[in-house]
Amino acid sequence: MLRSFPNAITACVFGASGGIGAALALRLADDPAVALVHSGGRSAISERTKTVPFQFDLTDETSIAAAAAAIGTCDLVIIATGLLHDGDTQPEKSLRAQAAEAYAKAFAVNAIGPALIAKHFMPLLPRDRRSVFAAISARVSSISDNRLGGWHAYRASKAALNMILRNCAIELARTHRHAVVAALHPGTVDTPLSQPFQRNVAQGKLFTPDYSAEALLKLIDGLSPEDSGNLFAWDGQRIEF
Repeated sequence: MLRSFPNAITACVFGASGGIGAALALRLADDPAVALVHSGGRSAISERTKTVPFQFDLTDETSIAAAAAAIGTCDLVIIATGLLHDGDTQPEKSLRAQAAEAYAKAFAVNAIGPALIAKHFMPLLPRDRRSVFAAISARVSSISDNRLGGWHAYRASKAALNMILRNCAIELARTHRHAVVAALHPGTVDTPLSQPFQRNVAQGKLFTPDYSAEALLKLIDGLSPEDSGNLFAWDGQRIEF
């Protein structure tokens, strides 16, 4: 249960048709402290108790602006979207594998889309009480923690997301002193994004979406304005950029 928020909060989850996003939306809907959950996906999402679905496209700012106009004030906004691979692109193993198209796709989904959500939804956060704006990032986005290289477009786009969120935190603190902005590392979660790369995951380190969602919400509940603008792992550990 979210204990650091007032009761009857409104939450909004972008990417609620994905593994982590769907688990987050379900857990929020089951939380007595949450009055309403806006669950957004590129495709239609079934309406459930306390849940209002909406559609958006990360590459279409008009759809994000329309969602903001329809939803209004939100106490908690979580962006649970991300692109690592698709039918045309795979994570690069070497410099030779870099391609402009892969960078463009990764940045559009992992950095530019969340930036546009911040543009339209951060002004909807309340100024007189606690609020949180969080986005799923990744440990591999950390420049200081990078020991293996590779995955160029994904690493770079998630590092860009971290910088966007840091910038947002600095600006938001001037008008919303109770607000928290955070990048979140969910661990390695058993979703289509990670499935091709699960062979080398240590035993006990491949999480179900529900386990990750529970951990992320516990993490969010414990963050303070002093934590704003930073990257945190699912277990509460701060990861240096």
